[in-house]
Amino acid sequence: MDVKQLLKLMVDTGASDLHIKVGGPPSIRVSGVLEISDQPPLTVEDLSEVAAELIPDRLKAQFEAKSEVDFAFSVADVGRFRVNAFHERGNIGLAFRRVSVKELDVDTLGLPPVVKTLADEPRGLVLVTGTAGSGKTTTLAAMISHINHCRKGHIITIEDPIEVLHVDDQCVVHQREIGIDTNSYADALKHVVRQDPDIVLIGEMRDTETVQAALSAAQVGSLVLSTLHTVDAGETVNRIIDFFPPHQQRQIQIMLASTLKGIISMRLLPKVGGGLVPAIEVLVVTAMVRELINENKIWKIKEVIEQGEYYGMQSFDQSLIDLYQSGQIGLEDALAMSANAHDFKLKIRQLGISEPSIREEACTSLTSE
Repeated sequence: MDVKQLLKLMVDTGASDLHIKVGGPPSIRVSGVLEISDQPPLTVEDLSEVAAELIPDRLKAQFEAKSEVDFAFSVADVGRFRVNAFHERGNIGLAFRRVSVKELDVDTLGLPPVVKTLADEPRGLVLVTGTAGSGKTTTLAAMISHINHCRKGHIITIEDPIEVLHVDDQCVVHQREIGIDTNSYADALKHVVRQDPDIVLIGEMRDTETVQAALSAAQVGSLVLSTLHTVDAGETVNRIIDFFPPHQQRQIQIMLASTLKGIISMRLLPKVGGGLVPAIEVLVVTAMVRELINENKIWKIKEVIEQGEYYGMQSFDQSLIDLYQSGQIGLEDALAMSANAHDFKLKIRQLGISEPSIREEACTSLTSE
C-alpha cells in the first residue's frame, strides 16, 4: 500500500482526515462527512508496513509500550500531516489530519476582527477552544502569523507535534516539539520564562501543571496562547478552575481574573456550496467579566457576551445568525448547532424573516436530501 498516494488523494479531494485500519478500505473526511473509498480492504501486513515506515525511530519504543503515539509527517509536494498511530483489537490503526503549510490569515479564514485584537494584546492569556477538528490549531496559527508580521518580539511555541511551520518575519520564532526538543509541556514551561519570550504558544493545556505554568507565564508579562477541549467560554472558565483541588480554586480564580484576556470558542458547520465555515463565540474580558470570575458567577458570562458587541463579543447564536443571513449556512444546520432551536427561530423572526420563509427553507433542505 502506498500511503503517500492516499495522502495525495486527501489533498486532491480537499479532505481534512484520512483513516486506515485492518479489514476495511481507507476512508477520508470531506466537508465534515466521512466517505469510505472503493479501494480494497487493508491487511495486517499493509498497516504494519505503513507504521514501520512512518513512525519515527525515537517513538517506536513508546508506541510498543503505550500502544499509541502522535507525530507529524511531511510529504514533498503534497503537504504536512498530523498522525496518530494506535492499536485497536490487536491491530494497528492510523488517523491522519492534514495541516496547512501555506500562510494562514485571520481574514481569509473568516474569523472576526476581534481575533486580531486579542492577538495584539501585550500580555495575558488568550484561549481557543472547541471540540476536536473545530479549527483551534488553524486559528492559533493564524494568530501567530498575524503577530509575526505585525509586531516585533520573541515567539516560543511548545507543540505536540509541530503542525504549522512559521518563518521569522518581524519576530524571532522558536518552535519546540514534545519528544524532540523537550520531554513534556511541563518541562518546557518550567524554563520558558528564562528564554525571554514575548509570546508563548502552548499546543494544549492538558493538566494542572501546564495550566498553572500558563497562568504564571501570563502573570509575569508574556502573551500566552493555548487551547482547551471545551465548547464555550463559561465551560472553559469552569474547566480551568476545576483542574485544581478545592483549597486552591480561590487562588486560581484570582489569577484567571487578572490574566485572562479572551476566549475564542469554535464549531465548524457545513457551508452552502461545499466546505466548512466556523461559527465562533468570543468572550473579551472586561472589568465586568473579571468581577464575575472573581465572584464565581460564571453562569452570567453568557449574558455579558450577548450584550458585548461594542467590545467585539458575540455568542454562538449571534454568529449563526450572521452566517445564515449571509447565505453561508442553511437553516437546518443553524438550528442544529444553536443552543435552543425555538429561541433561535424567534431571534430570526425578530430580524424580519417570516415564519413561512423559515418553513419553506427547511422543507427545501429536507427535499434536496
